[in-house]
Amino acid sequence: MTTSPDTPPKTGHAVIQEYLRTLESSPGVYRMLDAQSRVLYVGKARNLKARVSSYARPTGHTPRIARMIRETASMMFLTTRTETEALLLEQNLIKQLKPKFNVLLRDDKSFPNILVTGDHAYPQIKKHRGAKIEKGSYYGPFASAGAVNRTLNQLQKAFLLRNCTDSVFETRTRPCLLHQIKRCSAPCVGKISEEDYRASVQDAERFLSGRDTKVQETLKAQMTEASAAMEFERAAALRDRIRALTQVQTAQGINPRGVTEADILALHLENGQACVQVFFIRANQNWGNRDFYPRVGEDVDQAEVLEAFIGQFYDTKEPARLLLLSHEIENPDLMTELLSDKLGRKVEIAVPRRGEKAELMEGAMRNARESLGRKMAESAAQGKLLRGLAEAFGLETVPERIEVYDNSHIQGAHAVGAMIVAGPEGFIKNQYRKFNIRGEDLTPGDDFGMMKEVLTRRFKRLLKDDPDREKGLWPDLLLIDGGAGQVSAVHEIMAEHGVEDVAMIGVAKGVDRDHGKEEFHRFGQRPSALRRNDPVLYFVQRMRDEAHRFAIGSHRAKRAKAVSANPLDEIAGVGASRKRALLQHFGSAKAVSRANLADLKAVEGVSAALAERIYGHFHDSG
Repeated sequence: MTTSPDTPPKTGHAVIQEYLRTLESSPGVYRMLDAQSRVLYVGKARNLKARVSSYARPTGHTPRIARMIRETASMMFLTTRTETEALLLEQNLIKQLKPKFNVLLRDDKSFPNILVTGDHAYPQIKKHRGAKIEKGSYYGPFASAGAVNRTLNQLQKAFLLRNCTDSVFETRTRPCLLHQIKRCSAPCVGKISEEDYRASVQDAERFLSGRDTKVQETLKAQMTEASAAMEFERAAALRDRIRALTQVQTAQGINPRGVTEADILALHLENGQACVQVFFIRANQNWGNRDFYPRVGEDVDQAEVLEAFIGQFYDTKEPARLLLLSHEIENPDLMTELLSDKLGRKVEIAVPRRGEKAELMEGAMRNARESLGRKMAESAAQGKLLRGLAEAFGLETVPERIEVYDNSHIQGAHAVGAMIVAGPEGFIKNQYRKFNIRGEDLTPGDDFGMMKEVLTRRFKRLLKDDPDREKGLWPDLLLIDGGAGQVSAVHEIMAEHGVEDVAMIGVAKGVDRDHGKEEFHRFGQRPSALRRNDPVLYFVQRMRDEAHRFAIGSHRAKRAKAVSANPLDEIAGVGASRKRALLQHFGSAKAVSRANLADLKAVEGVSAALAERIYGHFHDSG
């Protein structure tokens, strides 16, 4: 039987019922798709046939599941050997496909660690983010870069460890400023022996491993000894180091003595919104907390939200040995097995009921409740501003995604285009983008040309990645820093790509270039203005200023990179060690460029062939 193109496709219980005839009673993952083959939901099952049969029932579903069933036009299945494999596959597919009806964690940033390097006689202490491929000891995760920086700042005061790179260390001839302000023991110029420096490293690692009491006791004994020997300067230095360690502990607020290593996950649900607070306890120390706001439906329960969050959160992160949860989850045994396999050692999941762990959870729950309250208040205010923006400029709909563009350069040099994104939840910083201006035929300082390049690249990518506008990547409104000329140029660019239904507003500073006297330009319309005390005006100014800040920051970073670039980096075969040898031998890259071939061949580690390549790089007249 064929279906006419005009006949709507079958959806709902009847469609799901048809799959039951061929389904096996094995573990696996199922996908529910709508009439346009968009994934609505991804789920796992110990028994696929039993799970799908539950959807085939016409009644007994929550409103969210009932809506999902009504929209289902087809299903896909993948069988697995075990239910644990099904759980892992489910979480991977949810993160990849972002289905409409699943609980979805939208923030997937990595967390920073402290790294004490292990491939140098004088180890470096520094912040590290990303894959742990560098040799050394890692301590973390910390909830934020700020938490790491504060801890590193105090550790430098306490242990005087270097934070400079190996290349800087090798080329120092005198102590740097950090030594002058008593933040580094200056091992680069022999101010401390390798043995004594190693002892400081071991003390720092003991402190980061939770054995801080012994470290402080040792320092106190040394301070008393120095004071008795009337070495008051040394005693004062030791006193300052003890204070620095105490300050680390005080700043952490929570320092549980009975919990050595744990992640505390507290969930608060309210009015169809969720907040999960995650506290990182390592070495009996609180290394910070972060709040997350997963996308949830109005009728999900705590168990479903928390299990989905755990599966997606730890997909790219290393779990602690102990997870303390605010609520029970649906499959604790499966999740324990999955995380234990990932970590390579046993992971325990528990819901604390009494004692210190319950007190920690109570504090985390309070944080989650208060954070969600603030978030909901901010969202309400943001929603009001978006509605006001639509009304002020006569937009057909209230914008859900606003993209703001700006350029930054100095007389055309190191030009960068910037895009920031704002929506109902405020600035969406993981959607910000920078564009290195590539146009070789642009006149230096040609803002029109730069904007044309940025928007051309942006809309080409949108047309390629989301031609049907189903992924939420398309803007509802563009804000351009500029007046009528910029607006006309942007309109022309968008028309070239067949995009004529995205609203656009140009923001110009007005005749006096005064904050508060902005003029707003729309294509084909007269310029307009808003009252000086209008909240919508402040909102637009804040978005424009954020775009300006991001553009300037990107430009400065590009300029700094260009200034610090070394011409030796451009020569094939000159790696870090050979570059260091050349710089030590000649003193600077400029001196290397002036060296003759014989002198280059005399550098240790530089072969005759490489010397000729270096010489040719700087002296090739062709």
